[in-house]
Amino acid sequence: MIPQHIICTLRSGVRCWQHRSVLGTVLQVEALEFRSVRSRSTSAGPVRSMEEILTRVVVPLPTYETREKSPPPPESNSVEFMHFYRSLEKEEKSQLLAKLSHDFGVDHKGVSELAGKLLDTQQRDLATILQVEDRLRYSLTPRYKQLLNHISRVESGVKFLVDLRADLLEIISTKASDSPHIRDLNGTLKSLLSEWFSVGLLRLERITWQSPCEILQKISQYEAVHPVRNWTDIKRRVGPYRRCYAFTHAAMPGEPLVVLHVALTEDISDNIQSIVREFATLDSEEDVSKVNTAVFYSISSTQAGLQGVELGNVLIKRVVRELQSEFPHMSQFSSLSPIPGFSSWLQGLLSQHRKEGRVELLTDCEWGKVADVTNTTPDTNALDALRKLISTGDWTRSEHLVHILEPALMRLCAWYLYGEKRRGYALNPVANFHLQNGATMWRLNWHADTSPRGVANSCGIMVNYRYFLQETTSNSAAYMHNKIITATEQVLGLVSQFQKNSKL
Repeated sequence: MIPQHIICTLRSGVRCWQHRSVLGTVLQVEALEFRSVRSRSTSAGPVRSMEEILTRVVVPLPTYETREKSPPPPESNSVEFMHFYRSLEKEEKSQLLAKLSHDFGVDHKGVSELAGKLLDTQQRDLATILQVEDRLRYSLTPRYKQLLNHISRVESGVKFLVDLRADLLEIISTKASDSPHIRDLNGTLKSLLSEWFSVGLLRLERITWQSPCEILQKISQYEAVHPVRNWTDIKRRVGPYRRCYAFTHAAMPGEPLVVLHVALTEDISDNIQSIVREFATLDSEEDVSKVNTAVFYSISSTQAGLQGVELGNVLIKRVVRELQSEFPHMSQFSSLSPIPGFSSWLQGLLSQHRKEGRVELLTDCEWGKVADVTNTTPDTNALDALRKLISTGDWTRSEHLVHILEPALMRLCAWYLYGEKRRGYALNPVANFHLQNGATMWRLNWHADTSPRGVANSCGIMVNYRYFLQETTSNSAAYMHNKIITATEQVLGLVSQFQKNSKL
């Protein structure tokens, strides 16, 4: 005889699947109806043209006097816009956003009139001036900002707006539109998202093997630095001697926003394979006496639409406090970071030197050794051979070449991280991120990531950015205000060698 609790469980499961089946059918019917309505919008009598949708859902800005008394538009407006936008193709979305930003932005004529009034009132009393300034400030609000605010209050509305900003960023980056109105819409939405995702509204969660399966799956999918290969891999990354933390937000339940992976070690790691491929820790018990260091080996932002909203640096600071609470004796905090872009920068540099007939990136001795191994002459032929070796990664198959190229690639990489700048700040985005946080460029590590991806991106080199907690504030200020990079003697020594060889 089957126990009663098992019968109840089976019945519950059947009802659940029946409900899902019915719900799926309803959603399919609704989708077909919506597509049918949309297809009719292209006929002679458009039902849901872009103009009609926007005119209906983007309500006029209330007057200054009634701004706090006007009732909000019906929620159906926001829902209608969300459904309509999701039904569009990529190019149509771009057209809709262009129209929204251009036709429903700021009333420039009204702003000009109020600006004139403000100039006229400069001789009046302070109260009058402040009131005109407040009117001017209100008039600078674009009409579409109301729509964005109202969408954020609808279920799944914040997630919709995050995805919409991702579309805006793609439009801007691909130059699908060079409209300043699109850029203004992006700026407005970024400002709103920065408010909604402020530190006080974020929740820090530790991800463990007992976390919901859906969360673990998303953590695996979102991992951008060191891809997760299987369930055993993710189990190891949230198991003993490992920590995984994520920021979540109440408006996006079940969605990790930014994820940080940490290895708990005795000392600062100098290669990633010892962290992501170590199976010995899978089922072992943690020995607290062996935990003296936290190595941040992967940080991934999961939402493209939150680009520019500061989450990663706040997450690291929160995790440091969390680890200090769990391990009061912990004394070392460091990243083990990839160096994306180094190989492509190096290829560009080699191409430039090839055009100019220059070969001073390597010493004469080093060029001679490369020429011997590649059966070329120590001139541009050897340079071409080196370019090919770097692009294919074939040099890693020869221990002799690995030994020859180590000093040259290490000093080139040090210069790339320390000396290559964009507007005075580090060109490399990972370096810029950690330096903004106040970390020290501490150590370059040779043969630190021997995976095909690591060799292709950075010739297998990785870097530690170390967080000396008493110095992070002053380091960050020096970098942000004076563009000064705090680095160790190892890094500065390699930079000096590069400058000497390159005659900089």
